[in-house]
Amino acid sequence: MLRDPVVAGMFYEKDAHALRSNLKKLLINKGKKLKAKGIIVPHAGYVYSGGVAGEVFSSVEIPDTIILMGPNHTGAGAAVSVMNEGVWRTPLGDAKINGPLADEIINNSDYASPDTAAHLQEHSLEVQLPFIQALKKSFTFVPIIFGTADLKALRETACAIRETMRDKDILLVSSTDMTHYESAEQAEKKDKMVLDAVKELDPGKMAGVVEKYGISMCGWMPTYVLLHACKLLGAKKAEIINYTNSGETSGDFNRVVGYGGAAII
Repeated sequence: MLRDPVVAGMFYEKDAHALRSNLKKLLINKGKKLKAKGIIVPHAGYVYSGGVAGEVFSSVEIPDTIILMGPNHTGAGAAVSVMNEGVWRTPLGDAKINGPLADEIINNSDYASPDTAAHLQEHSLEVQLPFIQALKKSFTFVPIIFGTADLKALRETACAIRETMRDKDILLVSSTDMTHYESAEQAEKKDKMVLDAVKELDPGKMAGVVEKYGISMCGWMPTYVLLHACKLLGAKKAEIINYTNSGETSGDFNRVVGYGGAAII
């Protein structure tokens, strides 16, 4: 099936020329690129979080295959939803799903299901594709949406992804925004606890501080899966690339959303 974009013209430019022009500003040449196993990127409108996302994508090597993971904002579809066939369209062209790789994840997992419904109106993965398309002429990807907070399901899915990624050149991506609608000071304080856990490569600690302090990080589930899978794949460290909040754009620091970016190496 063909999935048409649902947030083009809202979260990012609908016109291809305008989108390419904006991406050139957001994607910064940082010289030597990191060979990362996974990255964490935000998914708000580019005017707010595009700078962080662009810096992260600019910092790492982009292989031919990407696994994109994000949270379920719509409530539709399976608890662990893997879209395993089709093409996603953006203003920059079409990106093809890697069906065999998606099926391998599903077959390795007791929780992941082939599902389309969770993806049709979900923005958290769609907004990442133009960054990848601007950096990589040809690639395939697997989209996974998490609608469950069950740690057993998340750990098991991470193990399934690890088995699928073993001995393959694949980049794992977690799409998440951080604290929502608190003061910039409070958001930074809470988000630092999350990012400290990321730096320690400790998914359990990250999930714990999210629960204990009521941190409204929408994509903590895919981030938990990413950290767990990368550790199983032998990751040694995490590098925080950037952190900011929506107040830097809007000027309203009383009610912000936090945006963090990191590479797991």
